Amino acid sequence: MADTHTGQCYCGAVEIEVTGAPAGMGYCHCESCRHHSAGPVNAFTLWDPGAVRVTKGEEHIRQYNKTVNSDRKSCALCGGHVMAGHPGPGLIDVYAAVIPSAAFTPGLHVNYAETVLPIKDGLPTMGNFPSEFGGSGELVPE
Repeated sequence: MADTHTGQCYCGAVEIEVTGAPAGMGYCHCESCRHHSAGPVNAFTLWDPGAVRVTKGEEHIRQYNKTVNSDRKSCALCGGHVMAGHPGPGLIDVYAAVIPSAAFTPGLHVNYAETVLPIKDGLPTMGNFPSEFGGSGELVPE
């Protein structure tokens, strides 16, 4: 049986389920994620869309698109962040904090050129995104 993890928004009105293994995990340092999360860095888990399912409260999900790169979804009742679709690579980012039972094992830092909180953990630090996600694929110093 595949691993299944459940999560919810801040108030619990929206519940989600992810199944299987994520396509990747890491930290995003971009200005957009920092503002959206109200934090200096965003911990992400990327999933195939077929592995993510809203199990409760779909009617409470609101979507906001600041750019064409991210379909940010949150709860209309509490404002709690739930996930973001990334149309380019065709993946869904379920924020790591939303699914606490899923072991967070980051593999890289993206948009590290924009960091306001340098994290020196030995992981690759990409200036923007890997080339397979439309970025330069270039590493920048930690």
